[in-house]
Amino acid sequence: MNMTQQPPLPTYDHLSGAGPTLVFLHYWGGSARTWNLVVERLAGRDMLTVDFRGWSRSSNLAGPCTLRQLADDTLAVIADAGVTDYVLVGHSMGGKVAQLVAATRPTGLRGIVLVGSGPAKPAAGVTAEYREGLSHAYDSDESVAGARDHILTATELPEPVRSQIVTDSRACTDAARTEWPLRGIAEDVSEHTRMISVPALVVAGEHDLVEPVDVLRDNLVPYLSAAELMVIPKTGHLIPLEAPADLVDTITAFAPGAARPDARPANVS
Repeated sequence: MNMTQQPPLPTYDHLSGAGPTLVFLHYWGGSARTWNLVVERLAGRDMLTVDFRGWSRSSNLAGPCTLRQLADDTLAVIADAGVTDYVLVGHSMGGKVAQLVAATRPTGLRGIVLVGSGPAKPAAGVTAEYREGLSHAYDSDESVAGARDHILTATELPEPVRSQIVTDSRACTDAARTEWPLRGIAEDVSEHTRMISVPALVVAGEHDLVEPVDVLRDNLVPYLSAAELMVIPKTGHLIPLEAPADLVDTITAFAPGAARPDARPANVS
């Protein structure tokens, strides 16, 4: 008998429904609930939302919180959930993780949607000074609110969503808070991105100051063999929270699934 104990997985939610499954990966500062406004508009779809290692309900998991560790965790969660036919939907940092996952060409992966994604090749503006400053963006509730209002968003958000952004950005370990700005954001994964063989959709926010349209056009799209670029008007970087309806329309057109009214919560790991 094999008594080897499996390492703990990040916490995830699996909503049962029609496939292919949409696997949602959140941004640096987000959580599984970053996708709530998207998920509620996709009733009937099979969906998987994950709290990355070191964030929210997965803040009990030790590091490292590197991009490769998050990619390994994602594959492990997909396997644990029994998902065999799926599309990855990654936002910002989650988009860069999705690129690494897709580069392994896992069985069952049908496509990839990269939403305001970290590009394959870092932009020229991602200097050491920029990264050091970014690493302090979530030092306090006040600093998160400042980043939210002046950098991350281009639209007015309801107060519950504004509060959620602050709470989620602060609900992390030190390892998770610093890994992306100090290292992950500057990591060149272009050789991995070139290995992606499934169709890809790159979604950009018209007024995104974090990953502007031209950065995604120049530093991400050329490294994908079969990619389309879609720009959502009037929105900033937090597209899942600022323009969930537009994002749902975009995802559904790319990865259609038969709506099913009896979708119900399944397992939570």
